[in-house]
Amino acid sequence: MVTFKNHRPTARVLDILELLASTNDGYTLTEIANAIHAPKSTILPIIHTLCHRNFLALNNTTSRYIIGINSFMVGSACLKNMDILSLLKSELQQIVDVTSETCQLGILVNGSEVLYLIKIDSPESLRLVSFVGKQLPAYCSAIGKALISQYSLEQLHTVYPEVLQPMTANTITDFTVLYNELEEIRKTGIASEVGESNIDSQCLAVPLKKGNHIVAAISVSTPTYRSTPQKLELIKVQLVKAQQRIESIFHDLNIDAHTLFSPGRKTWD
Repeated sequence: MVTFKNHRPTARVLDILELLASTNDGYTLTEIANAIHAPKSTILPIIHTLCHRNFLALNNTTSRYIIGINSFMVGSACLKNMDILSLLKSELQQIVDVTSETCQLGILVNGSEVLYLIKIDSPESLRLVSFVGKQLPAYCSAIGKALISQYSLEQLHTVYPEVLQPMTANTITDFTVLYNELEEIRKTGIASEVGESNIDSQCLAVPLKKGNHIVAAISVSTPTYRSTPQKLELIKVQLVKAQQRIESIFHDLNIDAHTLFSPGRKTWD
């Protein structure tokens, strides 16, 4: 019996889109079939239709499929209605104006990954390479650690049932070490990492709460060669100031993790 909660053809379309949204390089037909556990003969017509409608695109050189322009347009239509993002973007811009370093805002998805929603680039010629829509495991970034800082050791094992895969030689791969660091974040209110997701960068972050619940987090990333003690202290000060302002916005507008990015939400007159 087919149920609306798990209509298999629809689920496969969404599985394909979610899979390709998680990568810049794309996947071949075989890789897609293996990743979503579906026969190639079943998903080939789905992929052809998505390509025809420009929701996917095929790189003829690599034979890899990537997200197409219409997928981007659908996502952009949603973002147009999110006035709160414009307000938050202005807060991040203030941090960049003072620190001259890249600032980002992200939320936690699937309980385990950071989804970057806002990025303001550094005016410096050498800066962090990232993009809105990028997802990373939360355990290997400062912004991610801020987002999962309330997790217990048991919760960490639940959301990461496999091993903690290293992204660089500096990535924390021991659950106890990670949990001890989260405890420290709860005490200090500041999350940090050096070269754990990008070997040449350092990052500081703070969680953004509504009451006792973490809604989002903001971070500032800088190349390690610019990470002087003076620069890091300046970044901490600006992050805490922005944290206070944004959490006040969350309180005044009654915004939590469930309502933060609801399309069409009226945020101010």
